[in-house]
Amino acid sequence: MKTITMPAREVPVRHEVEVLVVGGGPTGIAAAVAAARNGARTLIVEQRGFLGGMGTVSLVPAFCPYTDLEKPVIRGIGLELLEKMKQRGSEAYRARYEKQLDWVPIDAEALKLVYDDALQESGAQVLYHTFVSEVAMDEAGKRVKGVFVSNKSGTSFIACDYVIDATGDGDIAVRAGARYQQGGEHGELQPGTMCYLLTNVDRGRFKAYLEASGDTHQIPQAVQKAQQAGDLPEGRKEVSGFAWVADYLVGVNFGHVFGIDGTKAEDLTRGAIDGRRGVQVQVAFLRKYVPGFEEAHVVTTGEQIGIRETRRIEGDYTLVQDDFLSMRSFADDIARNSYFIDIHMATSKDEVTIRHLPRGESHGVPYRCLLPIGLDNVWVAGRAASSDRVVQGSLRVMPNCFAMGQAAGTAAYLASRSRQGISTREVPIRELQSLLVQQDAWLGEAVHNELQAGV
Repeated sequence: MKTITMPAREVPVRHEVEVLVVGGGPTGIAAAVAAARNGARTLIVEQRGFLGGMGTVSLVPAFCPYTDLEKPVIRGIGLELLEKMKQRGSEAYRARYEKQLDWVPIDAEALKLVYDDALQESGAQVLYHTFVSEVAMDEAGKRVKGVFVSNKSGTSFIACDYVIDATGDGDIAVRAGARYQQGGEHGELQPGTMCYLLTNVDRGRFKAYLEASGDTHQIPQAVQKAQQAGDLPEGRKEVSGFAWVADYLVGVNFGHVFGIDGTKAEDLTRGAIDGRRGVQVQVAFLRKYVPGFEEAHVVTTGEQIGIRETRRIEGDYTLVQDDFLSMRSFADDIARNSYFIDIHMATSKDEVTIRHLPRGESHGVPYRCLLPIGLDNVWVAGRAASSDRVVQGSLRVMPNCFAMGQAAGTAAYLASRSRQGISTREVPIRELQSLLVQQDAWLGEAVHNELQAGV
């Protein structure tokens, strides 16, 4: 590849903050809200004109489960925002999903408003339409001094004491020199999916079809029949999910675009083009094969193809498959996870890998998973947190991202409170856990009982 040297130039320092959050998905939202509510001077930077990540940018149609099938495992800021989204829905929507915590359909426009309100009420600053291009490091190469950003105002610099990388891809940590893993043994990645919203559909007729045909909610019979007839390509044998926002309006997660690396602009471009083309094929299938969808109309497709997997930062601790299967807890737990391992096939010939925990069980997520090796003032929370590929297939979903983001934001507040530039590794874990519990996070019975007993 040819190269060119960029000319040196001075740029304005437009912001100076204690906590900088990069990325406005669930991780970044919870991180910024937590840091700001606790009193840290906080700024969140998002490249689009709204918050929400995969749930609003890519129209993922429903939130993954918040519960272990017995109780909510994801609480705190994440649960609070879910309930606020419900309250912004129609009367019928509220009535249908009032008591539901798992697979709640996402009303993307309502959710954007909920997120805007949450950030403004927390006191955090928000900067939309802004992309981080580079990071500036201290002389030792262990602390990020700030980031260079580009937007319609030009290029400028944001100085910060601490950074929470909530990009989902570990972009900031990697630019700061962090090590990472990506994909499987051969570099294979889970596929992307272009989600979309359909109107002019009839939920009643769809339900009647399911009852009469014996097909399931994910319509595997209809999908396989269409594949055999050549009306759908090979690949997944069922629809990943329908999420009914109203009886005439449904979000759809269906099909895959293979070979997409979400850290490459060229792949995201191909994913957008191929994804939109694939949606047209899928909608034609639904109209032809599925009662209730005969007159379906595409309202919108995701602004970006949905990405399931990219980088995994190498952290002070790496969560592995045995931690998941043995439902292990850690002394520095900052969240719990009960979502099943969900690894989508890398090619149309592969199979989806699913592994569930027993009902009512979960495993711990230790604070050390958020700490990239070699960096002293950076947390990486969310999809890119330190885990093996198997656990990443479980940890990556939005409710878990809320929980990890809240922990990172709270830790950032505690670090900035010292006014001494302490390392992320010097944050007092018991105080962090106590503050999280006070602010309604769930860390498991053992931690809660120990905190109540003053242990």
